Amino acid sequence: MNEDLKVNLSGLPRDYLDAGAAENVSAAVSSQVPVVEPEPELVVNPWDIVLCTSGTLISCENAIVVLIIFHNPSLRAPMFLLIGSLALADLLAGVGLIINFVFAYLLQSEATKLVTIGLIVASFSASVCSLLAITVDRYLSLYYALTYHSERTVTFTYVMLVMLWGTSICLGLLPVLGWNCLRDESTCSVVRPLTKNNAAILSVSFLFMFALMLQLYIQICKIVMRHAHQIALQHHFLATSHYVTTRKGVSTLAIILGTFAACWMPFTLYSLIADYTYPSMYTYATLLPATYNSIINPVIYAFRNQEIQKALCLICCGCIPSSLSQRARSPSDV
Repeated sequence: MNEDLKVNLSGLPRDYLDAGAAENVSAAVSSQVPVVEPEPELVVNPWDIVLCTSGTLISCENAIVVLIIFHNPSLRAPMFLLIGSLALADLLAGVGLIINFVFAYLLQSEATKLVTIGLIVASFSASVCSLLAITVDRYLSLYYALTYHSERTVTFTYVMLVMLWGTSICLGLLPVLGWNCLRDESTCSVVRPLTKNNAAILSVSFLFMFALMLQLYIQICKIVMRHAHQIALQHHFLATSHYVTTRKGVSTLAIILGTFAACWMPFTLYSLIADYTYPSMYTYATLLPATYNSIINPVIYAFRNQEIQKALCLICCGCIPSSLSQRARSPSDV
């Protein structure tokens, strides 16, 4: 009886009170439970897809070169060691681009960003340094033609390999060891998390190596022209034959150096003048041609080589074409 009186004091029927109490309880419970919003759909940047595709092509192409040199005991000369170093560096660069795509959309963390950017910086640095080492080796093979095939050349090649890979690994470890802009956004370069100073050092180093390669290729061009002229005099060739041979050698050097500059110069100059406030589209547009250099390198330095062509033919068809076995090396094949 007392319970009925208490309820009736409110002036509301019992059924209405029960319904109101249920609504109050449900409202209290819903206010304590967090609202789960639907996760946004994963949007993939088309530029990242293009870079990942480029990395896949780089990896497949350079993996062939690495396997050919590694499994062929006859390809142990200094020249092939340097070509193998270039192919390995480009292979790691391609793998780095693929890993960067996977981590950017599946495993996002500061640690993965630092490791990925470190791998990309180290591999591309080793690629550029290997190109410089190949240029030095070609210059020595022409300038010191009589003493080039000696133990000293092999030792010098190993020293160059240790120095270029040691320097590249140190450059790749800088972001991991703390030289990054994760804690200070204002110091970021066009490639996060590299700092502006880090990108400037890489760019200036590239310009220095490009100038050195240009100077060496000018000297190589002079030597090639002199050798072609001497061969023409010894065999009583016509002047037109000497001109064609010299022009071929100069054209080959121009293609090598011009391709290298066209691929890397836009991104290098852009890294010097731009920072993180610039639109990312410009970074992608200048970085993509730089990756193309790793696609072109095997064509210029590996697949044009007669010995590598023979090894590739042996692997693919088990024979060596007569055109390769009878072909002689000319002064233009530099």
